[in-house]
Amino acid sequence: MAQLLHQRSCRATRPYIALNCAAVAADLLESEMFGHEAGAFTGAVKSRPGRFEAAHGGTLFLDEVGDMALAMQAKLLRVLETRVVERVGGMLPIAVDVRLIAATSVALFAAIERGSFRSDLLYRLDVVRIEMPALADRVEDIPLLLQHFASQAGGKTTIRFDTAAIDALMRLAWPGNVRELKNLVDRAKAHYPGETIGANTLARLVRPAGGASLPTPPVTNGIGTLSQGSVDLKRILNELECAYINAALTESGGAIAASAKLLGMQRTTLIEKMRRLQIAAMAAA
Repeated sequence: MAQLLHQRSCRATRPYIALNCAAVAADLLESEMFGHEAGAFTGAVKSRPGRFEAAHGGTLFLDEVGDMALAMQAKLLRVLETRVVERVGGMLPIAVDVRLIAATSVALFAAIERGSFRSDLLYRLDVVRIEMPALADRVEDIPLLLQHFASQAGGKTTIRFDTAAIDALMRLAWPGNVRELKNLVDRAKAHYPGETIGANTLARLVRPAGGASLPTPPVTNGIGTLSQGSVDLKRILNELECAYINAALTESGGAIAASAKLLGMQRTTLIEKMRRLQIAAMAAA
């Protein structure tokens, strides 16, 4: 999303610089962001510009900004207010013109209450907020994402997913979000290059996440064998999903949040599934 914002902006011809704040040691983050002068610390044999300078005129994307130490937050706040950086070990102010985009997986308001994030920095960053819903909350995007990732095959071979496989993928919890979906597509490319992935093949590719076990749901209809005729996979999956949801609701005493946790999905996703499958609201009362 940060790259797209940059590419569609008036700064598109200027640099796009990204920095993962959680991937840099705390004592090195200041140098990474603001640069340093020669001799500023051991190993600083020559001057080096930081990410703010490198992004001058363009966009600087700070990922996982919620993991930044408080002392560093104060320095970032000062730069955002003055639009000036000072390199580590330097004294000369350097004016910078960047569009700053920050992202985090941390609940920042809760972090403020814990004292691990500055409220003034949050309000300085929170000019235009873009909420990125979890993949489980936007499963309608899965077919397009599958097509996109499949078209990125390294080489001439590619894959596709049939309707039954896509329908099954849209029922998963996706705790790893889009990265998990991309990894699944890459795994399919490696094992089944050039093939069409069906529901049976998909079952060998999906790696279920660990979690609390559910009571075994009742099976109301046998699947039978293919020799008995065509299989209505969508009906079978609907029945299986209903059985697990009802089992989770029973196990949790009808609590939606607890049931969603048992099922490994978001609360909103469970509510939507209950609505789609017409599971009685009284089951969650």
